[in-house]
Amino acid sequence: MDRELIPADSSASGNRTSRSEIFASHGMVATSHPLASQVGLDILKDGGTAMDAAIGSNAALGLMEPVSNGIGGDLFAIVWDPKSERLRGYNGSGRSPLGLAKEIFEDAGISGEIPLFGKYSLSIPGCVDGWYQLHSEFGNLPIERVLKPAIGYAFDGHPVPEIIARSWKGEIESRSKDLENCPGLLDTFAPGGKCPEKGDLWRNPALGETLLAIAENGRDAFYKGPIAKMIDTYMKQIGAFLSYEDLASHKGAWIDPVSTNYRGWDIWELPPNGQGIAALQILNILEGHDLGDFGFGSTKHLHAFIEAKKLVYEDRAKFYADPDFSDAPVEMLISKDYAAEKRCLMDFQKASPSFCPGALERGDTVYLCTADSSGMMVSLIQSNFIGMGSGVCIPELGFGFQNRGASFNFQSGHANEYEPGKRPFHTIIPAFVTEGGKPLMAFGVMGGSMQPQGHVQIIVNMKDFGMNLQEAGDAPRVNHVRSSQPFGSPSKMTDGGMVYLENGFSEVVLSELAGMGHQIDMISGKGLFGGYQGIRQDPMTGVYAGASESRKDGQAVGY
Repeated sequence: MDRELIPADSSASGNRTSRSEIFASHGMVATSHPLASQVGLDILKDGGTAMDAAIGSNAALGLMEPVSNGIGGDLFAIVWDPKSERLRGYNGSGRSPLGLAKEIFEDAGISGEIPLFGKYSLSIPGCVDGWYQLHSEFGNLPIERVLKPAIGYAFDGHPVPEIIARSWKGEIESRSKDLENCPGLLDTFAPGGKCPEKGDLWRNPALGETLLAIAENGRDAFYKGPIAKMIDTYMKQIGAFLSYEDLASHKGAWIDPVSTNYRGWDIWELPPNGQGIAALQILNILEGHDLGDFGFGSTKHLHAFIEAKKLVYEDRAKFYADPDFSDAPVEMLISKDYAAEKRCLMDFQKASPSFCPGALERGDTVYLCTADSSGMMVSLIQSNFIGMGSGVCIPELGFGFQNRGASFNFQSGHANEYEPGKRPFHTIIPAFVTEGGKPLMAFGVMGGSMQPQGHVQIIVNMKDFGMNLQEAGDAPRVNHVRSSQPFGSPSKMTDGGMVYLENGFSEVVLSELAGMGHQIDMISGKGLFGGYQGIRQDPMTGVYAGASESRKDGQAVGY
């Protein structure tokens, strides 16, 4: 038989990249940990779907990267369903405890902000329910097979990679002065007061037993069975408010993604209570400028991006919240007409000195994406919120609980005002791109308020500046943060916030931006600029390209 060469997209940007894109025709997995990526790949090879691989990889990440995610956190996903040829969205965020009334905060002397750590920051974990709902729609292998690798690694151990080890140690050290509000943290993640070092084997048999119970007895083992009862008992012991009734009532929601068209690509995000539509709003504003003509990293490019971000985050602060409690005008916010109005407020000669700060800017998260031979593509994100979450852990179960409840505020009448049984404002957002109604790319950039900014930068890098999937992630990034963000020196910040720039932008551009009134800080801390994974499908050949964040330990793999 004659060999046939099917040409790939030959457009090369020539941009410098630290890794090559990887290519495969049958399936692809991209995660922030090489072993978790291999778990997903093995599941694909064993006949699993992209969803089976996503769940298996996520379970492994909860064990292997507990500084960012775990079964005590929440989950969101966007899925391309090749059978119906449409996108499905899933919101797996948990609600605030029904027994935690506002008066309890007042009696405890808590005002202004909910404490970041401890019993008041808890909300219902939505991850496990999310696994089962997503698996029931899109899984093929039994859930026992999907969770088996994570269970095996929990009992047998796995070597901890360098960047995760560094984050792990930093997280434990940062909590050392507040251990009273972090019960069970050291016993769970630093037994004997020692964190795993780079290359050390980490075992968590308690989590292995928890995952085994979930695999054998279903999601109700976590929400209504022995695990739920253990959680209820422990919460009562420490005076927390998360209860058996809260867990038993939890259920995530299937929702429709929303989109905007950016220069021919349809960019898809999930509507609030997440912040995904901020990316759509920023892209709509930027579409009115010829960024390609400006050039990547130019003063005009960066100024336009920063100012558009400021404008959009005013809306983020005001409107984004649980739609069951407030009605965000999503259709209006992501409209082209509204973007045109906002664009007129931009001054191309100077930086805007004021903007309304949003909710908490920080966040530690894992993003992963998968694709299989049927054409299914999964964009999935999962998080504890800040680092190891609330710090409240149950050592006998091997995991800790998220602190997403700290995202609420106490502003009377605000869309994100604290109320019992309410989903908090959420930072974690998966993303997807289609072109002409066909799937093109699953991608995400983890990291608090950096996430919409990161989504925009990936799209702009590819669409306006001709970068490939890996180059778009490797290019130096920008992160604009509000004044109270605890990076750098708050005394250096102006009302316009701080523009953090990664190494790679020219000194001339930095000087020009400063001259326009931007407060600039160059910073080498890679955690400030998020973590990216992406899978793109060639619409002509069906071949997948994969990319993984070069600033982290991760890997894209395929077969």
